[in-house]
Amino acid sequence: MIKFADQFQYFEKFKKSEFCLPDSWIVVRLDGKQFTRFTDFHGFDKPNDIRALELMNRAAAKVMEEFEDICLAFGQSDEYSFVFKKDTDIFNRDRDTISSVVNSLFTSAYVFFWEHYFGYTKLLYPPGFDCRVVLYPCDSSLRDYLSWRQADVHINNLYNTAFWTLVKKGKHDRRKAQEILRGTVSRDKNEILFKDFGINYNNEPLMFRKGTTLIRKLVRCLKDDNCRECILQLHCDIIGDSFWEENLEILRQESPQLFHKPDGMVSYEVKSVSAVNVSNIAEE
Repeated sequence: MIKFADQFQYFEKFKKSEFCLPDSWIVVRLDGKQFTRFTDFHGFDKPNDIRALELMNRAAAKVMEEFEDICLAFGQSDEYSFVFKKDTDIFNRDRDTISSVVNSLFTSAYVFFWEHYFGYTKLLYPPGFDCRVVLYPCDSSLRDYLSWRQADVHINNLYNTAFWTLVKKGKHDRRKAQEILRGTVSRDKNEILFKDFGINYNNEPLMFRKGTTLIRKLVRCLKDDNCRECILQLHCDIIGDSFWEENLEILRQESPQLFHKPDGMVSYEVKSVSAVNVSNIAEE
């Protein structure tokens, strides 16, 4: 029989921990589990439900609020990727702990904010998300990953927009719509949308075409001249160099920079910064 005082050390021997390699970007990626069924049960608009996308963005922002070492997050549809700084020491870089805590917080935030975005639409059963942790050793590999995820937004959204337009406006059943789109490339789908339905895909909302990027910035409040750290919600290209040149602090792992937020841009406040320190902050 093991003595009570020795039980902790004894059972700890059975725990296997895997730690993320140092000096590498930690990316935590979540994907909705069986979300096609979930969206059908809850009557999501197709191909895009703005309520669902905004709910995903709000849940992701909540994760960023809790973990200051997350410097960027990118989301689309039912997935989100969270980028932790290369030098983070969160949970001693324990892969399982990082994965489980981020996943549980995101999922609970999704449920918590559901009513705010869906109103009287009742949550019929709990949503689930699977989660994985991937390491990227250098800046270029991280950018390649994020470029891949944004390119996936375009591929999926163009197909879904064409598919659901054929179903809803073209009065085709789902099987026929699939047959029409089988073997088509982007040019063909754009032609179907424009010639048959008068839809210019380039006029679709940026959130649908580019996904959502969340980053940290300092935003000056005109009322009290204080700066507040905010999480900004962007819908922009992150494949080219412009985004990274305009937000150098991300890859440099520096503090958020002062940003003049345009009216109407969605943001989530994290914390306040004393006005005394504002003069020491470099403006973009």
